[in-house]
Amino acid sequence: MCNLYAQTKPQDALRHAFDQIADDGALIEDLTGNLPSMPGIWPDYPAPILRHGPQGLQLSLARWGMPTPPHFLAGKRTDPGVTNIRNLAAPHWQRWLGVAHRCLVPFTSFAEPDSRPGPTRGKPIWFALGPDRPLACFAGICTEWTSTRKVKEGEVTVQAFGFLTCDPNCEVARIHPKAMPVILTRPEEWRDWLTKPFDLVRPLQRPLPDGELEIVLEAAHEDPA
Repeated sequence: MCNLYAQTKPQDALRHAFDQIADDGALIEDLTGNLPSMPGIWPDYPAPILRHGPQGLQLSLARWGMPTPPHFLAGKRTDPGVTNIRNLAAPHWQRWLGVAHRCLVPFTSFAEPDSRPGPTRGKPIWFALGPDRPLACFAGICTEWTSTRKVKEGEVTVQAFGFLTCDPNCEVARIHPKAMPVILTRPEEWRDWLTKPFDLVRPLQRPLPDGELEIVLEAAHEDPA
C-alpha cells in the first residue's frame, strides 16, 4: 500500500505539463496558491490534483483519503479516509468512476514499505521513473465530502482524493509484493483518464511495464530530490 509519495517539481512545471492536455489550448486554472515542494506527502495531507472545474481543468489542493466504506466505520468517531483503491467493482467506489470525479495526482516518486528481511525492513523504499524524478501521475478519483477526519478538527467539508492500485510490476514486487499505484506517464493517458468513458479507461488499471521504475532512495521518510 502506497501511503507516502513526493511531488517536488516547480509549480510552473506542473502548469506547463498539464496545459498541453487542456481543451482547445486553454490554460489550466491554478488554485493552489504558492505551491511548495512536497518531499513527503502522507495520508490526509493536502496535495495538488488536476480535476474538472466549472470552467475546465483546475490544479487545486485536496486531502489524501477518499470516504471510507461505511461498514468499516462502525463504532469509530473519525474517518481518516482511504488512500489506495483497488476493487472498482464495489458499489461504494462506482459512484466516483465517472469523468466528473476522475483526477490526476502528480508525483515525482513514491514509497512502499520494505518487506525484505534486513535492516531496512518496514522502512520506505522510494521508486521513480529515473534518478531525475520525471513527472508522472497516479490515476485518481476525487469528491467533496463532509465528515470528521480528526476528532480535534470536528466535522469538515473537504475536497478528498485517492488513487487506484493494481498488481505490482517486477521492481515493486521485490519490495512490496501486494500492490503498486496505477501510474500514467504520457499526456495521452492523462487525457484519456480525464475524458473517456470508464469502460474505455478501465484497462489503465494495470502495472507499469517492467523496467520503467527504479529505486532512487532507501529508508528515508522524505525524497527531496
